[in-house]
Amino acid sequence: MTRPFKTPTHSQTVMNELVLPNDTNTLNNLMGGRLLHWMDICAAIAAQKHANRIVVTASVDNVSFNRAIRLGNLVNMTATVTRAFQTSMEVRLEVWCENIPQGIRHLCNQAYFTFVAVDDAGQPTVIPDLLPETPEEIQQYEGALRRRQLRLVLGGRMKPSEAHELRSIFQDLPPRDYSPGTKP
Repeated sequence: MTRPFKTPTHSQTVMNELVLPNDTNTLNNLMGGRLLHWMDICAAIAAQKHANRIVVTASVDNVSFNRAIRLGNLVNMTATVTRAFQTSMEVRLEVWCENIPQGIRHLCNQAYFTFVAVDDAGQPTVIPDLLPETPEEIQQYEGALRRRQLRLVLGGRMKPSEAHELRSIFQDLPPRDYSPGTKP
């Protein structure tokens, strides 16, 4: 049975938060946990818009805090579904911080979230497929399968030998000598 589809534009979600004193640590920087909370909300909204269902967070990939976000900064988050599988979907999130009075804006974080759509009984349910349109959307779509396989292998839910997309990355590399004393 063919699933209906949506484009990444259908799910795109933009969320803004102003960093207030209650959001900061003793150095007046945004607390990491508060940022993760906001990121999860923004990504979940994008996933719900795609699935038209309640979604639950299944995983978050590699969150690195690349730049301190200061008291009074505006935090701008943009989330977009990059690929839909049968019941789960990957959402890419970018986090920008902006000092409005100084007119300075920086990319602070990028992350991938995985969500599963659930029905009224809390069971996984089928979601629409995703049809990427732009070259960037196609690139994200194609990379999502490799990222998914990596998550599944690292989580022990897929054997490395079954991760065909990951294997294809390493098949084209020239052989390397890993003997002691050799340079990488």
